[in-house]
Amino acid sequence: MAELAEVTTLQELVQRARRRLSQGAFDYLVGGSETETSLLRNRAAIEAWAFRPRVCVDVRSVDPSTMAFGRRIRIPVFLAPIGSIETFDPSGGAGAAQAAAGFGVPLMLSSVCAPGLEAVAEAAPEALRIFQLYVRGDEEWIADVVARAEAKGYAAFAITVDTAWYARRERDLLNRFEKPWRQNVGGLDIQRAFDWKAVERFKARHRIPLILKGIMTAEDAREACRLKVDGIVVSNHGGRQLDHTQGTLDVLPEIVEAVAGRCLVMVDGGFYRGTDILKAIALGAHLVGLGRMLAIGMAAGGPAGVVRMLELLEDEMMIAMGLLGVRRLEELGPHHLARAQPVRAPSFWSAFPLIAQGY
Repeated sequence: MAELAEVTTLQELVQRARRRLSQGAFDYLVGGSETETSLLRNRAAIEAWAFRPRVCVDVRSVDPSTMAFGRRIRIPVFLAPIGSIETFDPSGGAGAAQAAAGFGVPLMLSSVCAPGLEAVAEAAPEALRIFQLYVRGDEEWIADVVARAEAKGYAAFAITVDTAWYARRERDLLNRFEKPWRQNVGGLDIQRAFDWKAVERFKARHRIPLILKGIMTAEDAREACRLKVDGIVVSNHGGRQLDHTQGTLDVLPEIVEAVAGRCLVMVDGGFYRGTDILKAIALGAHLVGLGRMLAIGMAAGGPAGVVRMLELLEDEMMIAMGLLGVRRLEELGPHHLARAQPVRAPSFWSAFPLIAQGY
């Protein structure tokens, strides 16, 4: 879309997305479960870190790229899985994959979005794709999904482990908003029975790299590493599952320490700005998941809106790296951060404060 070239800030994308979405769809995007305490703590955890910049460093060349899954990633993010992403743009998962390929970041595709894993792969065969699964069948059912993903060139397989029970998302309930996939939910008892023995059997049976999404403690991170899981996503489901958890950036350091380099560590939950991403990298994450920002980009302009969102994030990151005195992501570390008091009440909107001021 030519008009997206005129968008110069992430705030403008948010405003554009808000105008295009119904109240129900927008609340699904920004909301959480019950009191939304977990959601707010995600932002509070990010905003409670301040930067410690170093000066007099030659930062004429700044590189925000990284390596993951054997590929060069343009910026250290992945597009996180969103159920019913077609709510935000009719192209759905196919459009998200095209945007991921066009910009150069991975897509973790939700198993509960259209048009399905095969069609998404065919729409963007060059994209670095990871398939995310909600377990709704037995091990033979899982094996069939794995075989389909492998046949279509998915680089890894992610199983979400924090949805044994579906949370009460009160904005959705009050709006009587129901996503298409929720109308035919089956196999919940199977998801509830998924345990570490099932993870062990998966690793013994399948060669595709396995990621567990929804790890929030050092204890679970150590158990995942013991079973030789290839990656974990530190996640509280964006504050949409168990309420009153810690923020993901609060638990990231203990999980990085527990993993001790044995697997890839990713994190999601409330990351909306380039500076947010750099804080996670400084604390030891390899990649940062963007879920709500993916939805914002899709709602604002489909795949082109997602690419524009990523371009703006890249610009924010490069400026922040230069001002921190950092030329490569590998140079970032905890020494670039200090604890600080948030300057405003944390929320989705605290990442875009000028909207409240009428800009």
